[in-house]
Amino acid sequence: MNELRPESSNTVPTETTDVATGPDDLELVARSQAGDTTAFNELVTRYRNRAYAMIYNMVRNEQDAWDLAQDGFLKAWKSISRFRGQSSFYTWLYRILMNVTIDAMRRKQIEGGTEFDDHVGLQNIAPGAATAPKSEMEPADRMSDKEIRLRIDEAIAKLSPEHRTAIVMREIDGLEYTEIAEQMGCSLGTVMSRLFYARKKLQALLKDVYETI
Repeated sequence: MNELRPESSNTVPTETTDVATGPDDLELVARSQAGDTTAFNELVTRYRNRAYAMIYNMVRNEQDAWDLAQDGFLKAWKSISRFRGQSSFYTWLYRILMNVTIDAMRRKQIEGGTEFDDHVGLQNIAPGAATAPKSEMEPADRMSDKEIRLRIDEAIAKLSPEHRTAIVMREIDGLEYTEIAEQMGCSLGTVMSRLFYARKKLQALLKDVYETI
């Protein structure tokens, strides 16, 4: 399998799928399952930017994101025979990439969020609660967009792997709650609980940001 990294990694790839021409995913998967590495390399080329963007949003480190994307694609290649087409190839790949990333985050013992209980009652949970400030800002006396983005990134980095994953999937990747539950292998209630407490944690960490804007 070819290396994921482009010739120059100074620019961060956008979160768009590489333009796919020629065979569709299922044909490339079938060829890959027959041992065709060229077909799998085409899948890698097709999805490497989206894979990198998703992982980078979780780890906030370019080198780590490229390394984890490479690990994820390698794991996908080794597991390609188990793909049964019950979902799209990217949905299947997304779960592999997400699990690889969560495992790496756990190994680094990222702290935060451990006081939250996924099994807490949900009667007071508002799934649509705001995660980050969205108010209009006046440049003369408000924090800059760059400053706010940095503070939000720092706050997200303090969440536990599970809570950070839920927030990234919902707020950045735009997945529905049922999709998050499927990807994380947990119940819809657990997803709602993780999002609720992750938002509460972020709101506490970003209290001064809310007050500033």
